[in-house]
Amino acid sequence: MAEMQAEKRIDEDLAQALEERLTQRHGFMLPSAALADALGYPTMRAYHQAVSRRTVPVPLFQIEHRRGRFALTRDVARWLAQQYEKAAGPLRPAIGSDRDSNSEPLASTALPEGRGA
Repeated sequence: MAEMQAEKRIDEDLAQALEERLTQRHGFMLPSAALADALGYPTMRAYHQAVSRRTVPVPLFQIEHRRGRFALTRDVARWLAQQYEKAAGPLRPAIGSDRDSNSEPLASTALPEGRGA
């Protein structure tokens, strides 16, 4: 039972770290270009196709007199953390492995520069 609580805490810590990083870079909501990048769409065309098919994995909304769609940074961060937690197989190092202990913490990981909030 304690192991499940620890795993959930790690997920929340990751979600919070991701949210802080995304908020610093983009503010409390992500515009289409930043959203497409954060969700891992290879091109804007792929993102627009997902929007038209309604397969974007986070809630989108529009703002009057503004172009494009937006998502809350919090929703994107939580979705990314969930995807990480679901990851299995050789791409995710085992807890306690050499690779896990030598990995850089999220705060020092370089992310591509984007436009500020």
